[in-house]
Amino acid sequence: MGTLWFGGKVYTMQAVNDYVEAVFTREGRIIATGNEAELRHLYQHELTKLVDLKGSVMLPGFVDSHMHLIGHGEKLIRLDLSQFTSKEASLQALKEYSKDANPGEWIIGEGWNENLWDEAEPIVASDIDKWVNDHPVMLKRVCRHAISVNTMAMALAGISKTTVCPSGGVIEKDEGGQPNGLLKDQAQELITTVIPSVTDAYMLKAMKAAIRDAHRLGLTGGHTEDLNYYGGFEQTYQTFNKVIKEGNLPFRAHLLVHHEVVDEQQAKAVSPHPFIEFGAMKIFADGALGGRTALLSHPYADDKETSGVAIFTQEELNNLVEKARSYSMPVAIHAIGDQAFEMALTAIEAHPQHTKDRDRIIHAQILTEELIERAKKQPLVLDIQPSFVSSDFPWVIDRIGEEYMKWCYAWRTLMQEGVICAGGSDAPIEPLSPLLGIHAAVTRTNVNDPNETVYDINQTLSSYEAVWLYTRGSAYACSHEHERGMIVEGFVADFTILKEDIFNIPVQEIPNISIEMTVVAEEIVYTKS
Repeated sequence: MGTLWFGGKVYTMQAVNDYVEAVFTREGRIIATGNEAELRHLYQHELTKLVDLKGSVMLPGFVDSHMHLIGHGEKLIRLDLSQFTSKEASLQALKEYSKDANPGEWIIGEGWNENLWDEAEPIVASDIDKWVNDHPVMLKRVCRHAISVNTMAMALAGISKTTVCPSGGVIEKDEGGQPNGLLKDQAQELITTVIPSVTDAYMLKAMKAAIRDAHRLGLTGGHTEDLNYYGGFEQTYQTFNKVIKEGNLPFRAHLLVHHEVVDEQQAKAVSPHPFIEFGAMKIFADGALGGRTALLSHPYADDKETSGVAIFTQEELNNLVEKARSYSMPVAIHAIGDQAFEMALTAIEAHPQHTKDRDRIIHAQILTEELIERAKKQPLVLDIQPSFVSSDFPWVIDRIGEEYMKWCYAWRTLMQEGVICAGGSDAPIEPLSPLLGIHAAVTRTNVNDPNETVYDINQTLSSYEAVWLYTRGSAYACSHEHERGMIVEGFVADFTILKEDIFNIPVQEIPNISIEMTVVAEEIVYTKS
């Protein structure tokens, strides 16, 4: 009837260095914690399973507070360009991948990043055409706020010199005024609307791959935004049901609802399920730094001709927040640039949240002291991605301007000022591993940098604070702080079990900690063995 977990160190996360010897669980919940001998005696007639941790360390289950679950699965099952260090190597990989495609089939790749290359020039249509011209090709930049397509893809989408760019988007053009194949933010819809719809089998394959990988990385759940990109709301939602509910792959999926499908979601009668729930209405206020579409209050330091892209006007953004309130929903607003963050705050201030659920602003990378002061006054969560420090520095300094960097990626400042933060990866934009995020938060370095360059040591977090982001912080973001994120009586029996003690090893070794076991609702869903 119950399980005793013992033989290791169990950190409760109630406070720094608070730990117990053992935990007794029943029916997916924590019944008691404390001394192993006492728990064995107290529950001797209920013990049906014993799990010896063999010296490992148990933590509350890691939860990624911002990810794209199906997108992560896609990265696992199709062309991945994220690790290539030159444009030529990326295009060679594309050529090789295309050899197995059927005639005329769309080729889609993920994750190119010109900031990893010696020559930081984005991929454009003429580049792709030299390597693949007999298939329509779409290559997503790592941020997913820009895509590169070839001439065949533009022809199928009817993109020409006279094409009107959708509001909130950018169609890049060459010196002659012709589209060069680089499309940013809302302009991507010109291509995505002509790509054939994904099949149920494809989505099931991607989600299964994503959840199994999440379990391997110690994740028991994630706050994920997928519902507007894969054949529409119903097809995507049913994929979650088939994989998690019917397919016996336990994973606590907190679903953000894109504003374009919120009406459909609200009209649907949904049976409650412990592993699948709807969360905030997702809104994009701006783009990303990589493509210079994050909205700044000043011109980009390395391109004075632009300060980014506003996806909506202030009035439109206010109206979307008001719509969420009409459905008694919180909002989750993507805002990377400081001007976008201010617009998000203004909209939230104009239409305050009146339920227990919390608003969140996602990313919050480029801030000012004034914006932090305003954010402190709102009952909201800042959904941060610590790994962005390792991937964005040092190039982001030249892009934003050193004089504007004091309040950027300011995780320690935010937490010291009392702003609640949660930790995520934005996978597939960044690697899904929470250990990499924790390492970035604690060290402010890139795990692959042999020089271990530290970017603003004053903003480093302690190991406890960094783990807090992925446990209690994620629970707080989805208003489950009274039953998730700690190992205490009455909470869910979700655990991440590590080989080494994350609080008592050199911080440089955090990414190499072995995930020994992942547990969701008392069920062991992954073991290293």
